Amino acid sequence: MPFRFLKYLQPTHYFTLFRKDGSTVYPIPSNLPEEVLQQLAEDTSYLSNTSRQYDLSWQAIVKGYVGDTATYATFEKIPIADEYRFIQKNFHPIWAFYVLLLRLFSLKNPFIEIPAFLKTKNTARASYGKLPIKDPLWHTFESHLVESKPFISVIIPTLNRYAYLKEVLLDFEKQTYSNFEIIVVDQSQPFQKTLYDGYALNIKLIRQEEPALWLARNTAIKNANGTLIALSEDDVRVPKDWIENHIRCLDYFKCAISAGVFFPEGETIPQNRSYFSMASQFATGNAMLYRSVFANVGLFDRQFEGQRMGDGEFGLRCYLEGFKSVSNPFAYCLDVKAPVGGLRQMGSWDAFRTKKWFAPRPIPSVLYLFRKYYGRKRALLALLKTVPPSIVPYQFKRNKPLLLLGSLFSLLLLPLVLFQVWKSWSLASKKLKEGARIDGL
Repeated sequence: MPFRFLKYLQPTHYFTLFRKDGSTVYPIPSNLPEEVLQQLAEDTSYLSNTSRQYDLSWQAIVKGYVGDTATYATFEKIPIADEYRFIQKNFHPIWAFYVLLLRLFSLKNPFIEIPAFLKTKNTARASYGKLPIKDPLWHTFESHLVESKPFISVIIPTLNRYAYLKEVLLDFEKQTYSNFEIIVVDQSQPFQKTLYDGYALNIKLIRQEEPALWLARNTAIKNANGTLIALSEDDVRVPKDWIENHIRCLDYFKCAISAGVFFPEGETIPQNRSYFSMASQFATGNAMLYRSVFANVGLFDRQFEGQRMGDGEFGLRCYLEGFKSVSNPFAYCLDVKAPVGGLRQMGSWDAFRTKKWFAPRPIPSVLYLFRKYYGRKRALLALLKTVPPSIVPYQFKRNKPLLLLGSLFSLLLLPLVLFQVWKSWSLASKKLKEGARIDGL
């Protein structure tokens, strides 16, 4: 990562890792197209020129640069004051103080850390995401891939959400692109086969008795006939050009994965997801990718069965193998958030909030992912950042004052929280010992 202090705030972010070929997503500024450089702002307040270049590279990614320019393969050590400046500039001031405390508690030299922190304390916050890199050609782009009409397999696993599934199927009847099949893996009880009658759709129905999400998706992929695989869910609403915009994105950016955007029904798309960018996450509820990607990296890891982050782990494998994934705001979907069925029924809906006092926190699959790919130290940093705020109920997770209160309250519950984390760590150790459960295509 260009700035080492990112490991404290984003310890398990895709982009903190080098790909298997030694590359990163961070472009070397001197190689960027002139029209992109003109939309970046060099920060001359950094002490070193290297820091300034790293900042430009960070800006490019945050502002939505998606290109094939050469990227950094190594990062040099930069002045501590520049590290603090970067954090102050890109994150809330409380996080800069958080980093300072972590470094002091880890016995870093206070005579270096404190002056560097104070020197950068008044750094103005940047707002790069509000001025994304302009890409005016998308709207007039004529996709040869769309014109060639590749066959698409749309995959929808469902569990006890028939009322919501009906609405999704109606959305797919209205698609502007017609050369597709829908593979529904139905795990519902009782099973209603007649529900699928009467739709003007090519539906391939697979009945699965066992309620298992990752098994369902893997089974559907194995039975898919499409050269492109689209992943959807049973409690979303999709616009009529959803399939077409996913295909156009794959063609426009010559990428392997089009990662769509979610936002809750009744709201608008989040500002930081409203433009194209290198995708820093993968969600199986809204994506399209080439079937060959699965052939290369394998299917979904069934160690995540009944738990969370199986899609994130798959996306990380794709990233490490060097597949380009683009966050696509034009292939959005509305998240209905059905109160029944799905993961709410078969397992853990929230990765960090427990249903019972002595349940593991976070759920073991989270630590399985963190420890497998990022190592023990990064996993501990992630726990330190995510567990204390998780004391606050899910509906208040965006309330910053309550999150802070939850972090303080976690100190009162420290023995219980430590037990929960220990239990999760132990169960994750068991998963790591067993190894991945990834089938090939």
